[in-house]
Amino acid sequence: MSSKAVQSVPSTQAPPPLFAHQKQTRLALKKSEIVFDTSDPGTGKTRPEVEDFAERRRKKGKCMLVLATKSLLDAAWYQDFRKFAPDMDVSLAFAANREKAFAAPADVYVTNHDAAKWLAAKPKSFFAKFDTIVIDESVAFKHHTSQRSRAVAKIMPYFKYRRLLTGTPNSNGVCDIWHQVYLLDGGKRLGDSFFKFRSAACTPKQVGRDKNMIAWVDRPGIEITVATLIRDITVRHRFEDCVDIPTNHQYALPFKLGKKHMAAYEDMANYQILQLKKSSITAVNGAVVAGKLLQIASGAAYNDDGEYSLLASERYELVLDLVEERAHSIVFFQWKHQREELIKEATKRRIQFTVFDGATADSERAKIVKDYQAGRYQVLFAHPQSAGHGLTLTKGTATIWASPTYNLEHFLQGLKRVHRIGQIEKTETIVIVAEGTLDEVVWDALQNKSVKMTELLEGLM
Repeated sequence: MSSKAVQSVPSTQAPPPLFAHQKQTRLALKKSEIVFDTSDPGTGKTRPEVEDFAERRRKKGKCMLVLATKSLLDAAWYQDFRKFAPDMDVSLAFAANREKAFAAPADVYVTNHDAAKWLAAKPKSFFAKFDTIVIDESVAFKHHTSQRSRAVAKIMPYFKYRRLLTGTPNSNGVCDIWHQVYLLDGGKRLGDSFFKFRSAACTPKQVGRDKNMIAWVDRPGIEITVATLIRDITVRHRFEDCVDIPTNHQYALPFKLGKKHMAAYEDMANYQILQLKKSSITAVNGAVVAGKLLQIASGAAYNDDGEYSLLASERYELVLDLVEERAHSIVFFQWKHQREELIKEATKRRIQFTVFDGATADSERAKIVKDYQAGRYQVLFAHPQSAGHGLTLTKGTATIWASPTYNLEHFLQGLKRVHRIGQIEKTETIVIVAEGTLDEVVWDALQNKSVKMTELLEGLM
C-alpha cells in the first residue's frame, strides 16, 4: 500500500452510528478551531476527526494534514477514512515516498511524526492548500526543545483548525502538557515560557550530592489547576463511561529468579551501586545503572557492542506458558534479548506467532493487524513504541508484559490494544515482576505515576 502516493477509497456500506460520546466530540470540534482530545485510549478519537474534516472539505474547505505514529498511518487513519468518509482521497506519506505523496492531489495527507522536520523546511506557500492539522499521539511533542517539537511549532500557525489527540497527556508529570497546549494556543492558557510554567507548577528538589542535581516535583493540586485553565479547549471521555464491554483484570505475576540468576543480579547491583558512590550520581548514569539491572533481572547481560549473553530463560518459558493457556495474546517486550528469546520459545513450542516492532516493514503492518484479528496467530510479540498506539487487536484477550515498563504512556496505551471498542470478552493485563529486584520498584513507580495522571484527567471532566 505504501508504494502508492494516493489512496482513492472505494465506497463501502453505511458505517454504524456514532457513539454518544463521539457525537459530543463532534459538537466540540464544530464549536472550536483548537481542540485537545485527551479521551482515554480505545474510545475512538479518530472517527470524529475524520467526519468533522470531511464535512468541511465537502463545503470547499482546504486539505488536512495528519501527523501520527508510523503504526497508525494505515491501520487507523487510512482505514477510518475508508470506513467513515470514503469520498476523501488519502495520501499516505512514508519516508521513502514523501515528496511524491505530498505532490499528489488528495484531500488528506497522512505522515509520521518525524516528518515534522521535513515539513518545517518547506516554504509558507507549501501549506496554502491546508487549513487543518491533526497531531495524533501528541505526547510525542511534549519536549519543547526536541528538534521535531520545534519543527511542528514552526508550522502550526499555517493551520486554522488545530487538533491534538492523546489519551496519556502527562504520563511523566504536569510539565509534559505545556508544549502540547502551546502548539494549540501559542501560550494563551499556560503561558509562552516553559520555564515560567515549570516554576509555577513544580518545586525543585535536590536528588544528589551536587547542588545542581535537581528534579522538578509537581506541586500538590497542580493537576486540577492546569485542567481548569485548559478545560475550554479540551475534550475528555473516560473509557469506562463510554463503552460497555467486559472488564479488564490487571495484576502483577510474581516471578522468583533462580539461585545463580539472583546471585548474578546481586553482584551486579552491588558493583553498580559502588561505582555510583565513587562518582557523581546523575539522572543519566542512574538511568544507565537501572537499565542494566532491569536487563539482568529479565535474564540477560549486554556488552558494549550491544550483544547479550543469556543468564536464564525461565521468564520466557513462563510467558509462553501463559500464552499456551490463552487463545490469543499480545506480549510486549522491551529489549533485543526479550524479542529473540520469545521467538525461540514460541518456535520450539510450535506456537503460531508474529512480530510487530520497529523492524516491521510499513507494507506489512496493516496485514499483520488483519491476520491477527482473523485469528491466524495465537500471539503477537510487540514493542510498545511500535504497537502501543491506536491499533485494534480485540481478537486478543490477554496483554502480557514480559517485564514491567517504567513508561506509563506505553503501559496504558498497550492495555488498550485489546480492551477497547469491539471487545466482547473479559480481558486481563499481566505484568511479570521478579521478586527482590528493581522490577518491583518500577512496578510501584508506574502505579504512582498513574495516580498523578488520573488526577489531571479527572479535572478535565
